[in-house]
Amino acid sequence: MEKQGHSEMETIPSDSPSYIKLLKTHRELLVTHIRNTQCLVDNLLKNDYFSAEDSEIVCACPTQPNKVRKILDLVQSKGEEVSEFFLYVLQQLTDAYVDLRPWLSQISFSPSQLIQSKIVLNTDPVSRYTQQLRHHLGRDSKFTLCYGQKEEVLLEEMYMDTVMELVDFNNERLGSLDSLACLLDHATGVLDAQGETVFVCGDAGVGKSMVLQRLQNLWATSQLDTGVKFFFHFRCRMFSCFKESDTLCLQDLLFKHYCYPEQDPDEVFSFLLRFPHVALFTFDGLDELHSDLDLSRVPDSSCPWEPAHPLVLLANLLSGKLLKGASKVLTARTGVEVPRQLLRKKVLLRGFSPSHLRSYARRMFPERAMQDLLMTQLEANPNLCSLCAVPLFCWIIFQCFRHFHTAFEGSAQLPDCTVTLTDIFLLVTEVHLNRTQPSSLLQRNTRSQVETFRAGRDTLRALGQVAHWGMEKGLFVFSQEEAQTSQLREEDLQLGFLRALPEPGPGGHQQSFEFFHLTLQAFFTAFFLVVDDKVGTRQLLHFFQEWAPPGEPVATSCYPPLFPFQCLGGGGLAGGDPFKNKDHFQFTNLFLCGLLSKAKQKLLRHLVPVAALRRKRKALWAHLFSRLRSYLKSLPRVQTEVFNQVQAMPTFIWMLRCIYETQSQKVGQLAAKGICANYLKLTYCNACSADCSALSFVLHHIRSQLALDLDNNNLNDYGVQQLQPCFSRLTVIRLSVNQITDSGVKVLYEELTKYRIVTYLGYVFLRISGLSPWSEYRAAGNHQSRGLWGGLSGHKAESTLHWELGSWALPLTLASHEVLLSLGLPSGQIGTLIEASGVITGCRGLQRENTGGAFNES
Repeated sequence: MEKQGHSEMETIPSDSPSYIKLLKTHRELLVTHIRNTQCLVDNLLKNDYFSAEDSEIVCACPTQPNKVRKILDLVQSKGEEVSEFFLYVLQQLTDAYVDLRPWLSQISFSPSQLIQSKIVLNTDPVSRYTQQLRHHLGRDSKFTLCYGQKEEVLLEEMYMDTVMELVDFNNERLGSLDSLACLLDHATGVLDAQGETVFVCGDAGVGKSMVLQRLQNLWATSQLDTGVKFFFHFRCRMFSCFKESDTLCLQDLLFKHYCYPEQDPDEVFSFLLRFPHVALFTFDGLDELHSDLDLSRVPDSSCPWEPAHPLVLLANLLSGKLLKGASKVLTARTGVEVPRQLLRKKVLLRGFSPSHLRSYARRMFPERAMQDLLMTQLEANPNLCSLCAVPLFCWIIFQCFRHFHTAFEGSAQLPDCTVTLTDIFLLVTEVHLNRTQPSSLLQRNTRSQVETFRAGRDTLRALGQVAHWGMEKGLFVFSQEEAQTSQLREEDLQLGFLRALPEPGPGGHQQSFEFFHLTLQAFFTAFFLVVDDKVGTRQLLHFFQEWAPPGEPVATSCYPPLFPFQCLGGGGLAGGDPFKNKDHFQFTNLFLCGLLSKAKQKLLRHLVPVAALRRKRKALWAHLFSRLRSYLKSLPRVQTEVFNQVQAMPTFIWMLRCIYETQSQKVGQLAAKGICANYLKLTYCNACSADCSALSFVLHHIRSQLALDLDNNNLNDYGVQQLQPCFSRLTVIRLSVNQITDSGVKVLYEELTKYRIVTYLGYVFLRISGLSPWSEYRAAGNHQSRGLWGGLSGHKAESTLHWELGSWALPLTLASHEVLLSLGLPSGQIGTLIEASGVITGCRGLQRENTGGAFNES
């Protein structure tokens, strides 16, 4: 028909500007291609070119061609202006008169200013349906149900871009996508030009559904300029709701099960069939389709009017048998395979990059101070920071931080309770369990934490059994058979704790799985040890063998006996292979302490018999204290006149973390009594700044004075802040090489000048970004403050600034200090400092002959 129109097109001579003549010349072409007469009548009435009587005359015509002829007769009889406006309506309503676009372009129609000032109403069914879809998707995508499934938040407040990578069929990286519009770009990352589907995959919680919702919102607000007129969004799980005997035609699937056109559905569907390239389909969560659907074996169905099962329609839409040329975006979790012949491109979601994480922090916490505090605490805890790469976990951790900050804002005291790693993982578990519950605009999840865990107890126990089995064997990848042996059901795998791996499992051909994060496996292992009634005391404490004192034989190794080497198997000393990372055992112990803490009994008593829970708690605490005491007694010691010094190992840091996880002051007091030394040397223990919280949690219970050596760790400024409860006890403190900047120095200055009991302060490697805190106190008139500083150093480019600050800061802080007996300074810099500041004439403590005070060059 379009070709017929082209043959009838003739160029109007330039010397004949008459629009009446133009309509007469091309009368048959217009009669043939104008299918929508209502738009013309509505606009002619709106601008008073037609009367009500004219409209009635047109409507009385029996057929569509007769209506067009009658409109042309009336328009031509009313003069040039009305004829020009008639052509203007045809030009403006492109969807209604799509077949006339080539002709309008060929005659080079250009309306006058008068005609352009007229109002054109778009009552075309196709355009109206486009607006209807925009309204529908805009309403549905404006808000999103938060991860907890209990409240709605604005999508703009929740959404953040993630790392999107183009990959090939073997998941090899091809490049990155800069924006969501690139998903629909047919020139970028195309694997097969004949493919119809863009496949977006990623792990659970990485934001696949959020990406599609953002895509919907951009299209609904006309921010996605891709030429798409129809946007249909389906969740794959809805196709599981149909019975095997149900059949639908394509029109019913799109209109009755998504959005029904307000007028002339047949005209809209006819337009869609003629121009499928203007449609975009998104199908979210192929892995949630509870069916044995094999996309490569579904019967073909290429007739849009022929009824078929909805799953058959889905498969043929993805393959292009139906609506070939339409854009399709399909999401699924990592490990779900889609036939290659269906794929046009493949995109892998990686989650948050560090820059995305900082941007998300700015969005969630507008106040700069809150952002800085949050990022500092994440940097202080590498385990939490790595979890924040997953948007779901990031949201949970940020919510925990918000709760913590709100609950204890402005409090200088150590809080009675805080958010622990166990709290965060319990919340992760609760959120994942709730996400599987059906939700709608009328129904929200109102289950309590107890109800959620009680309903999911069997699932969590099965996950725990898989995790525990792997932990005992030293395995982190499981075959499908091993997962089924633990009574793990198919729907349990959909929770997102386990993810499928693209490569085959140990068997070579079976699907393989792993826990989403190593700490998740440790958490579920501990959960299994707590909730399983058959777990005895020996099995409960099995992984605490990693706490064995140095040199003590281990009866049964935590490693599987299948290893043939002595350093990897049993029979050796505790620690076995010194190069093998055993953090998964330590995390299991940590979560065990957290789950059996007093604060968690309100939840666990609904999952575990009270007697069994009491027995396990009693056994754990007895073992915890005996291990701590025996471990400390076995460590190397140095006895001096003043101090009983003990050199602790990284295992001691893990002990402190476990004690901190209990959040029990009583446990902290008992642990403090077990520290039979007054000089703790914790150098090279790989302690991070979050560990200072655990250290303070125990040490602030010690009433006697104490020396603490934390040289060569990774404490930074946040670690210094967390040590504040301890400064009232510390007479010796060493913080060398800990990335402490001027912010940490300020805290150190305030605490040390408050108590004035320090007799030795080790050299502190500083990185000063501007004026040091000392200059602030000097400017404020605090010249007589009994301060203390052990040297200024830093980047070579800033050394001049540092020495200038030191030249006056050091004598000011040392001149009136009466307690300091020893000052540690970097090698080769003593002479420079003394010459620059004359400090040796001002420090009373170092000059007194009876103290034996001296400079120590380190």
